[in-house]
Amino acid sequence: MATSGTYGITIHEGEWDSHGAIKTWNYTCDGKQVYKERRELDDEQKMVTFRGLEGHVMEQFRVFDIVAEFTPKSEDSCVCKSTMIWETRNDEFPERGSYMKLFTSMFYDMEDQVLEA
Repeated sequence: MATSGTYGITIHEGEWDSHGAIKTWNYTCDGKQVYKERRELDDEQKMVTFRGLEGHVMEQFRVFDIVAEFTPKSEDSCVCKSTMIWETRNDEFPERGSYMKLFTSMFYDMEDQVLEA
């Protein structure tokens, strides 16, 4: 798997952290690029879903969602549980490990940015 250390992101609709925002992520994974997603916020459940819309991931999967669920631990800290949900388009299962490594890397990058803020 080859992933880039930086990710280019284009916002098509909404604001960066708004419900319904649509973004395209440019990265390299298995020699392919681009994942277009819609951000869905659930404030009550403290969850964010990144719902796959287009890109090479969606060529292989009917459903490809990343869900981040936040559990407060104190006034200034929380735990984030991330879950990948996917449904393949056919019986030939593509290797999900490369996608898992890519999104894990992206979550660590986001964590670093939050800790620096």
